[in-house]
Amino acid sequence: MERYYQPEIETASPEEIAAIQSENLLRTVKRVYENVPFYREKMDKAGVRPEDIRSAKDLYKLPFSYKQDLRDTYPYGLFATPLKDVVRLHASSGTTGKQIVAGYTRKDLDIWAECCARALTAAGCTQEDIVHVAYGYGLFTGGLGADGGGLRIGAMTVPVSSGNTQRQVTILKDFGSTILCCTPSYAMHIAEVLYESGYTKDDISLKAGVFGAEPWTNEMRRVIEDKLGIKAYDIYGLTEVMGPGVSFECCEQTGMHINEDHFIVEVINPDTGEVLPDDTQGELVFTCITKEAFPILRYRTRDIGVITRKKCSCGRTLAKMTKPRGRTDDMLIIRGVNVFPSQIETVLLDEGYTANYLILVDRVNNTDTMEVQVEISSEQFSDTVKELAKREKKLAEALKSLLGVSAKVRLLEPNSIARSVGKAVRVVDKRKLLD
Repeated sequence: MERYYQPEIETASPEEIAAIQSENLLRTVKRVYENVPFYREKMDKAGVRPEDIRSAKDLYKLPFSYKQDLRDTYPYGLFATPLKDVVRLHASSGTTGKQIVAGYTRKDLDIWAECCARALTAAGCTQEDIVHVAYGYGLFTGGLGADGGGLRIGAMTVPVSSGNTQRQVTILKDFGSTILCCTPSYAMHIAEVLYESGYTKDDISLKAGVFGAEPWTNEMRRVIEDKLGIKAYDIYGLTEVMGPGVSFECCEQTGMHINEDHFIVEVINPDTGEVLPDDTQGELVFTCITKEAFPILRYRTRDIGVITRKKCSCGRTLAKMTKPRGRTDDMLIIRGVNVFPSQIETVLLDEGYTANYLILVDRVNNTDTMEVQVEISSEQFSDTVKELAKREKKLAEALKSLLGVSAKVRLLEPNSIARSVGKAVRVVDKRKLLD
């Protein structure tokens, strides 16, 4: 039987959700206009005032917010409360430009914990569970976000953080952890080290995993589930919007339920900004309607996805978003063809290879080139040079069939690609150094 953390919200009628959203949106827009000069100037320029927003249906009238806006107002320019009311800061893990800084009041932290508790509950977490949090703690939102959800439920929460993977395996084994929270790529690495240490999934007590912070495919889900003996659930969030817990998977696993009492989601045409109907693929846009310190209006995530309101067998009535196909920022354009790393991952796993890979993009004689480096198992690496060449050719053909563009394939020996304890680095685009 499906469990809910807050059934009065998670199973509320669409009319009830719409009323909650409208009430919270109106209050937030008024407060932002009065307290954040940046938003007031932006709204004035767009010719819209708080009184023009009479319900959630008027959201489209507000201007979009972009990541560059957050960098331009670094660090506190978008805060809507005095700094004395801000009790915690988090920041993005981005490597380019200034970090995105998000602030939280005590109420914001309560809301965040509530959202993560809903996600963990949907994955089967109860007071009887032991939650092993291997997301990074600190400025990254992952660790403390999952930690807050576990504490809110009343589960025993183990704040391991990321890294020292051999110790992770020991703790999983000795502490009897039942729920694992980390990035999917790190879950894969934990599984690798588990087996390299002479253990299997039968030596640990895990039953479920809650994985997010990076794109991952359903093929990767199946590998993780098989290696760790768990059911793997997706969780979605952004530092700019809140952190993990903006949306989460239920038992049906056909998309992630959005916590609509705290966030309004739209799907837009990324080129024109036009709002698209449900069940249409486009760019996801989020508006925070309950956050006090750092509410953000119509934030363009660059994530590509679909929103659906079809009935879910779990009983939740919250709208669902598909697992993001990728970010427009992550999309590679190779000789005029759009390529997402997730597409390459799907082919690799379908062909029996690991999810340890690296995509190298370059420009030679004014022509884009793409090389996919993939680790193979010890057994495969013992093949003859001729057999490895045949494998490379077969994989290159499979990639071209799906992507519509050719890529060179290099099969590498095991453990030759650096492992990440946080978000995995999948792409090295050398063209950026040439532009």
